[in-house]
Formats: sequence, structure tokens, C-alpha cells
Amino acid sequence: MNFKTTWAKLKTRKKLIDCFKSGGIHLTYEMSDKTKRLILPKIHSVDSTDNSTTIIFSLPNGLDPKLLQKHFYVFQQHFGKSIELEGEYKKYVLTIHHTSLTKSLKYNYEALSPLLSDLDVPIVCGKDSNGNIMVYDAITEPNCLISGEPGAGKSTQLRSILTTLIKYKSPDNLHIYLGDLKMSEFFLFKGIQHVKSVCIYPQDMARMLDHIHAEMKRRGELLNKHEATHVNNLPAFAKVPYIVLAIDEIVMIMDDKEMKKQLVQLVALGRALGIYCILSLQRPSHDILDTKIRGLLTVRMGFRTTDLSNSRIIGTPGSEKISRETPGRFLIKRDELTELQAPYLTESKAREILAEYKDEGWTDMFVGSNSPKMGGIKIEQLTEEDVFNDVK
Repeated sequence: MNFKTTWAKLKTRKKLIDCFKSGGIHLTYEMSDKTKRLILPKIHSVDSTDNSTTIIFSLPNGLDPKLLQKHFYVFQQHFGKSIELEGEYKKYVLTIHHTSLTKSLKYNYEALSPLLSDLDVPIVCGKDSNGNIMVYDAITEPNCLISGEPGAGKSTQLRSILTTLIKYKSPDNLHIYLGDLKMSEFFLFKGIQHVKSVCIYPQDMARMLDHIHAEMKRRGELLNKHEATHVNNLPAFAKVPYIVLAIDEIVMIMDDKEMKKQLVQLVALGRALGIYCILSLQRPSHDILDTKIRGLLTVRMGFRTTDLSNSRIIGTPGSEKISRETPGRFLIKRDELTELQAPYLTESKAREILAEYKDEGWTDMFVGSNSPKMGGIKIEQLTEEDVFNDVK
């Protein structure tokens, strides 16, 4: 280790000690001579790379860990805003990013394309503080929850995810079903070849969910017949398209016990069957997102939320601190919590991109009918026995 590196680490340690002192993150003991002694957190290591500096420290026994969150602004005052603090109870890791997140990220499919080539159902997330674009495959991480206040960036994130899927997959390989009970998000996707329905009324949504459940049952029977564990392993003649179900503002259907049960079954069973869900809402609560459905939504994207309670419900504590001045900024929870900037796709640019996928003869599969348009075949309502074979 050269002198320059050693000096830099010492300066970082000194800065963190100053941070502990100015933030009151310490224990204080009065000595016999009436002087006061400070018991500061113990710094175990300081390690730096070109992109970041990582500091590991532990709190002395008896120091309230809540002080770290309460005085997080002190860490930002000393180290800047591009920092992360992780840990609980005693041991913590402070990461200081040398490069900060971009304040905006223009959507560019051509730049994204090389990152998608090895993925079956790519979900584009955003760019991290190191300049890396995060993309994951819904095949391995099948269900996503997106939450955020109006204007935080939730809507454009949905727009960029769906637009990317449409450009990447052919209409024969991907079917998209959309629920838009607010009647304000998914109108851009009407008429797109991949899109089978854009439901804006609960009765249409119920028919759509019935249809997807019938398809789920059919696919389960296909897997059983061909002794396959995933639709990707079906023989060529039995291949089925992937299905993506995106519902915006799910709070508007969660009071309906039947639709809620159907949705839980879809997120629980859809992975092997090639059926993947993207659910979004503005303000989460324990009533809307009970532990059953939360546990099945493996990926969480938390844009700016109202308070810490909301951010904890969706699993992205810290999203309540995101500034209104940085729309599109969010925390994503996968294996770990990461701060990203979402790609910004304007409505006009989305229209331009999607124009080539429009079908003039397109009709909505469910809207305005008494049953799904499937060659006159009416889909029967599924029972729990239809979905779970072990239920008697």
C-alpha cells in the first residue's frame, strides 16, 4: 500500500469520526474528574476502488441504531448524496460512490439492445451510480411490484418496460394483457399486435383474469403431458408464448375477493408456465399488500413514497427520502437494495416507437363483450380446485 492510498484512508476515517461526533452517534460517559468520554462506533476497515469507497463499522453496545437513520443527513453532509448505508442492530456498511447518479436518463433501445440478447423476458430497470444499466430476466425473477407517488416516475417506468418487451419479442412469442382502471396509463398500447386487451373496467378485468387462469390450467396440463418443468422445455410443436400481465393501481381490484384470489394464484404459479406479473400502485398499505402477495413479488421498485411506513411495506426503505427534484429515481430490491435512475420515455417518443407495431384490424379481446373472443368459446370461471390439484 503506497503513501497516497494510506493517507486517503486516514482522511476517510477522520471524516467518518467527525460525522459520528457531529451527528451525536456515540455514547457519552462522565469520568470521575467530571470530563466526558465519547464511545464512538468502531471502524473495522476502509477499502477503495475506482468507483467507490466501502467502510465497515460497528456500534458500541447500548447505542440506538435508529440514530443512524435519524441523522443520515449528517453522512450526506460529510460524504455527499451518493452514499448507501446498510446493516442492522450493530454492524453497518457505508458505501461512498465516487460518481453520482445521473439526474436523467433518456430511453434508448439501441443502447439497451446488447444487454438483452441472452434474456428471454428482459425487464429494463435503470442506470446505477457506476454507470451500469440493470436488466433482469422475468424467467428467473417473475413478478414485480412498482410503487411511487404521482410524478415520481412510476408511469414512465411501466411505459419503458412494456415498450422494450414489444420491440424485443415478436407478437407470436409474447402476449401482453393490461389492466388500467385509472384509465390514464396504457392507452398508448391499444392496437399493438402483442397486446390482447387493455381493460379499464372491473367487469372486463374479471373476464381477462378468467381467461389467463384457463390458459394457466392448459399450460399446466401441457407440462404434465410432456413431463416438462418449464414452458421453455416443451417440444417445438407445443411451444406457447410468454404472457405478461401488467395492472396499474391494483388497489382498485383488491377489494374484490375473487379477483384478488386469482391474482395471488397467478403470481404464485405463473413462473414455470411463462406467465409473469407487473403490478403497480401509488400508496401501498398492509390491507392492499398482505404478506401472502408481498412474498411472491420478488422484485420491488420503490419510487418516491410518502413516508417510511410506505417504503417498508414495499421493501425499499429509503425511497421516502428521494427528492422531488429527481423524478425517475428509485430503489430496487432484488438480492440487495440498489439506487437507480429509470430511463425516461416520453409519450410522444413511445407513440413513435410503437407505431410500427400497430395493427389496423386490432380488436380488444375482452372489452365490451360478455365473454372473451376466442372463436365463440366461453371461458368458464376457474375454481381453486382447477388451479391447485391438491385441494379437495
